[in-house]
Amino acid sequence: MSFSSDEVNFLVYRYLQESGFVHSAYTFGIESHISQSNINGALVPPAALLNIIQKGLQYTEAEISIAEDGSERCIETLSLIDAVMPDVVESRKQAAVKTQNVKSEPSNTNGEGETSQSCTNHTTNMEVDGGVEIPSSKATILRGHESEVFICAWNPTNDLLASGSGDSTARIWNMNDNSNSANQLVLRHCIQRGGTEVPSNKDVTSLDWNCEGTLLATGSYDGYARIWSTDGRLVNTLGQHKGPIFALKWNKRGNYILSAGVDKTTIIWDASSGNATQQFAFHSAPALDVDWQSNQTFASCSTDQCIHVCRLGMDRPMKTFQGHTNEVNAIKWDPQGQLLASCSDDMTLKIWNMRQDSCVHDLQAHSKEIYTIKWSPTGPGTNNPNVPLILSSASFDSTVRLWEVERGTCIHTLTKHQEPVYSVAFSPDGKYLASGSFDKCVHIWNVQSGSLVHSYKGTGGIFEVCWNHRGDKVGASASDGSVFVLDLRK
Repeated sequence: MSFSSDEVNFLVYRYLQESGFVHSAYTFGIESHISQSNINGALVPPAALLNIIQKGLQYTEAEISIAEDGSERCIETLSLIDAVMPDVVESRKQAAVKTQNVKSEPSNTNGEGETSQSCTNHTTNMEVDGGVEIPSSKATILRGHESEVFICAWNPTNDLLASGSGDSTARIWNMNDNSNSANQLVLRHCIQRGGTEVPSNKDVTSLDWNCEGTLLATGSYDGYARIWSTDGRLVNTLGQHKGPIFALKWNKRGNYILSAGVDKTTIIWDASSGNATQQFAFHSAPALDVDWQSNQTFASCSTDQCIHVCRLGMDRPMKTFQGHTNEVNAIKWDPQGQLLASCSDDMTLKIWNMRQDSCVHDLQAHSKEIYTIKWSPTGPGTNNPNVPLILSSASFDSTVRLWEVERGTCIHTLTKHQEPVYSVAFSPDGKYLASGSFDKCVHIWNVQSGSLVHSYKGTGGIFEVCWNHRGDKVGASASDGSVFVLDLRK
């Protein structure tokens, strides 16, 4: 048996990514030269480090519990820290031997059965309401990516699904029913080196379609944003960030793109020329997310725990919101642009408006970090004006919560997932919510009742879920390099 430091470093890197420590993973990846290793990440399953640690723990427990004659002694479960301390392991061995010697008669069969049961870790099967499982005939698996697929998004006007991966490519999958064209277009993210184009070998972690569905913007860990046409042609390369881009968004008019980077800045880009119109350097740590309020006003959040609201042409923030006590992972304006929601590693969800400095609601219910949030496309100013406005939150505590914003109350807690939930998305009519978790499951819920309507288990941990513009297909991207589409039509 042998292993290299490169292999250990890669498993640690993947563990950090899968646990949501994306910024720590990035720094560790740079310092340990992950990109220079020859390990094919697509072949490494999720939770690989935890699995091998668990096997090592089980082996150590077996060393203690199995006697020289092959009989099994019941022992207290070892903690991971206990297992790496030789003195503790040795004392447990001695205690187990003494316990066995004290017994005056051998354990009977029933006793052994009970011991076996209490000493084994059992995984309970996920509960799924009867008849909700989506059959494989309704799922289309899209293969092609060679590493994790972090992001996916439907074109707003047709059934083109874009995906972005750790293999330094984005892809456009044509899922239109009448399509005769190639199934996938590969958008290779290359950089200039020595006068030639070479693959960047950096993750594509953000993408967004413009409102007309004619152009796709992508953001990469190579520090560049790029604009692509629907036929896969590179239209423009936007280069001014110094380091990875974590988020990017088109404005509604489609003339500007907004990006956030590890260099602590946000940039508004002119989409037609590819030039940086204005760079905002107000954060004191990496900027993690951005969202437009209007065609020229936006909010940004950061690991510095602050939220800034900025406007094109202004050299200071219009508003700064402070109140989170850990990094702010995501921000979203409501459909009318009046309320701003934020979620954080401090386990809280906060609602803000421009009329006051303190938050309108401080929603505390999750027991672990909140990774993302989404507003329902309902309420005044939307296509569903008579349906109440709802906010959803996805957390590493394996739950999704639905919030009635006016009163600041949690109306449903959705508890079927068994691992961290990375993504939630409302259907266009606001009636359903899709959620994706690292338990490999996509669940679809009835928003009004909170009941589980559909469920599908993929082959990798789910990073992203999204609805097409008609609300009859759900796309998802996964840690094993797969992308899949669920057809919800009867």
